[in-house]
Amino acid sequence: MTSQRNSSFRFTRLTQNQKKHFTHLDALMATPGGVAQETWLFVGAHDDDICIGAGFWLQAAVQAGVTVWALIVTDGRMGYCTAEQEPNIAQIRHQEALASFEILGLPADRILFLDYPDNDLAAHQGRRKARPGQRNLGGYTGLQNDFTWQLRHLRPQRLFIPAESDTHPDHKITYTELMISIFHATGAIWPELGRPLVSAPVIYEAAIYEDFRTPPNLELQADAQAYERRLQSVLAYESQGQIAGVIEEIKALGAYEYLYEHPFPQYNPRQYRQRFA
Repeated sequence: MTSQRNSSFRFTRLTQNQKKHFTHLDALMATPGGVAQETWLFVGAHDDDICIGAGFWLQAAVQAGVTVWALIVTDGRMGYCTAEQEPNIAQIRHQEALASFEILGLPADRILFLDYPDNDLAAHQGRRKARPGQRNLGGYTGLQNDFTWQLRHLRPQRLFIPAESDTHPDHKITYTELMISIFHATGAIWPELGRPLVSAPVIYEAAIYEDFRTPPNLELQADAQAYERRLQSVLAYESQGQIAGVIEEIKALGAYEYLYEHPFPQYNPRQYRQRFA
């Protein structure tokens, strides 16, 4: 495992073409009491999505003392690259994920695996009564059931998710099911899933395979140690032969990552009154 000595990070926030630079996460997030008082939840449709899209941000959060959780939605069963891997690929990727997150500084007890079937999330959208043998929280199953429960129990102030623009079906469904689950989690619906959130978390979209639809407004620049840890965390997925292209992109870009930060986009018609006045 690579060294866990503290790294240095630099951040830039872009607001209406005005750039503000920061050397500390507390200043960037303008959090009363500091980010060490917060909980951040990083969600990946697949085990390798988080280190690819937000491996530096996760490192910076861990180093700053944030309570960090990683939530992996699928079991990776369709990620086999050889016929020999196919029978055991889910177990292989589970172990690779533990190794990858350990390199980034996140211990195994902060990683949550939902184990929905890879490439089949469409069959698990929504919420329905659980049948015998199905995932069961409060007597129900489905992505919205799981996500609402996780949001209410972890109560994150900040939520990191796959970018809305990504057309990979698992990434897109993870995004849409999380967004509606935020709406559920802040309301009184489904009380068996826990106490409603007082407010919605701030949302951060991370691009994994496809570009952002709305350009990012946050940049992180890492030092050589954090860069090496992120690179090694991706390389930990030794079973994933197709990841070579991602490695080349990481090497070409260097020690930078980008996020699009936005609040939960709940509809408020008042914002349009002036247009029609």
